[in-house]
Amino acid sequence: MKVEEIVNEIKNFRAEALSDACAEKLRDAARDARVWAVAATSAAKSGHPAGALSSLDIYITLLGAANVSPETADHPDRDRIVVSHGHTSAGFYSALAEYGFFPAHEMAANFRRAGSPYQGHVERDVPGVDWGTGNLGQGLAAGVGFALAARARGSLSHTWVVLGDGEQVKGQVAEARRIAVKEKLSNITAIVDWNDMQISGRLSAVMPSDIPALWAADGWRVIECCGHDHAEIYRALKEAKSSSVPAVVLCRTVMGKGVSFMENIPDYHGKPASGEKLEQALKELGSDISLFDSLLEERKLPLPAGRSVKNEKPVLDTGVPRTYTKDDKKDNRGAFGAALADAGALNYKKPGSTPIIVFYCDLAGSVKVDAFAKACPDNFIETGIQEHATATAAGAASAAGVVAVWADFGVFGSDEVYNQQRLNDINRAGIKTVLTHTGLDVGEDGMTHQCIDYVGLFANTFGWNVIVPADPNQTDRATRWMLKQPGNLCLAMGRSALPVILKENGEPYYGGSYEFADGKVDVLREGRDAAVLTMGHLAGAALEAASILAEEGISVKVMHCATPLTMDKDQLFAEVGAMPLVTCEDHNADTGIGARAALAFARAGRAVRISSMGVTRYGLSGTNKAVLEDMGLSAAGIAKEVRKILK
Repeated sequence: MKVEEIVNEIKNFRAEALSDACAEKLRDAARDARVWAVAATSAAKSGHPAGALSSLDIYITLLGAANVSPETADHPDRDRIVVSHGHTSAGFYSALAEYGFFPAHEMAANFRRAGSPYQGHVERDVPGVDWGTGNLGQGLAAGVGFALAARARGSLSHTWVVLGDGEQVKGQVAEARRIAVKEKLSNITAIVDWNDMQISGRLSAVMPSDIPALWAADGWRVIECCGHDHAEIYRALKEAKSSSVPAVVLCRTVMGKGVSFMENIPDYHGKPASGEKLEQALKELGSDISLFDSLLEERKLPLPAGRSVKNEKPVLDTGVPRTYTKDDKKDNRGAFGAALADAGALNYKKPGSTPIIVFYCDLAGSVKVDAFAKACPDNFIETGIQEHATATAAGAASAAGVVAVWADFGVFGSDEVYNQQRLNDINRAGIKTVLTHTGLDVGEDGMTHQCIDYVGLFANTFGWNVIVPADPNQTDRATRWMLKQPGNLCLAMGRSALPVILKENGEPYYGGSYEFADGKVDVLREGRDAAVLTMGHLAGAALEAASILAEEGISVKVMHCATPLTMDKDQLFAEVGAMPLVTCEDHNADTGIGARAALAFARAGRAVRISSMGVTRYGLSGTNKAVLEDMGLSAAGIAKEVRKILK
């Protein structure tokens, strides 16, 4: 009954201060949780027991007081708890078990067992875990995303982020601190497990830092307490929650707390106890080896099931698509910006609509989100030149009931933050990443800004989809489609104004009643001698090449697929038939649509001649036309390659 009594007294911080009786019950719960944490890591023969023991009093107090419970673990208005130092999973799982999220023995017996939801670092498959971490430095940015989503939804929920002290020197933590203060997020509290110990030894020896000064310098309210005194922890958390500015609670703790031979010993950061040491640890915690033996037997039983994490489909009115004509001089990014602003205005603070939040990093005019800013000022988040925290914050926000759009240059939104986007995939988020200035289409900016690998990067994940539209009309419709889809999506485009893709009768191919369809291969021109497959802005050059070749009596089928990762392979095979195929793209020739097509044919056992045109080296710094011509990616270059393959 001790857990129920704890909840009755302190849930939602209803008590002004912790009673002696409640403090005693919290100590008992923490002691029980320590038994399970030690036993779990020893049963798995791997894990981080000392860090788990260090954070356990924090976890036990926080879970008792925060607005979350097994019954509300998936409720949209629950408090959210992010464990940034995800290697303390045995401690957090044990604390969750004390509050009834799942049976403690089930967790301890199956901890780090292949196929078990109780993985080595905290993951969303476990009830009560709101964000999967492990790469240190990610948690505070995720918490910022949750807090921003709550604000946009009008929710009174609070976000709690527990961090380790070793990760305080990471740049992404500093980025997230600044965003929280700039956005005046009083609905977020950080908690630091400050045991002054990491794998290599004391913090002062590994990488010295003044932790309180770091937070104070960025504008956070700093509160300190003993991290093993439940009354002090409760007081500090309650004070932090009522703060009008973001607050951090620095908890002085002891690595390995509760097990004498683990305390302040770096070796036990990542080494479980075994043999006589395990017996000693369990005895000191009030248990014995028989508990551990029973776990080993249970570890042989069938695996337990985890939580099912689903992406909800947004509820939005995306309006009527715009149609651009052959006389319009428009770039794809401008068409994206106009469509985004249309959708924003239609849904801004509208009851029943999913809020749209747009993140950007000091490039509003360049990535064309300034019109959205005017239409939806409260949902427009400027994060400065801090891409790593922004990628994580937007990803977490997308998992908390909003449509999160992040627009940035290609090299910043994919190459620079690949790990953050990978973690968004692992967490089954729903971020809409919009990349402008991709490929060689950055003109004079040169090779440092040429994002020529984004399709290949996202292909290395298992849930991302990529959209590379051909012209402003397809961009408009792809944008409106993307906003209403669950899951992680990347919309990629260059910077230059493009010709509108036309049918042979002169009408816009992607205008009027055209609807964007994932995976579809669009036949822009019919042909019988050779096929050209492209993605993105080279569709116009491919059509021009077909016209050049037609004058020579060569009939070329021109195809465009905006979604290379989900391309309809059967349609591709049917359209190409026995013709030789030339693929062309403003992307690395070995990792884009050409590579996807070649792989599809090879896996299907189909023999076809393929020539893959694309970026084969870093490009020049010059006008877009000159840079593409130098790489052979012009209409003349495509026509030359078709002649070559026909010979």
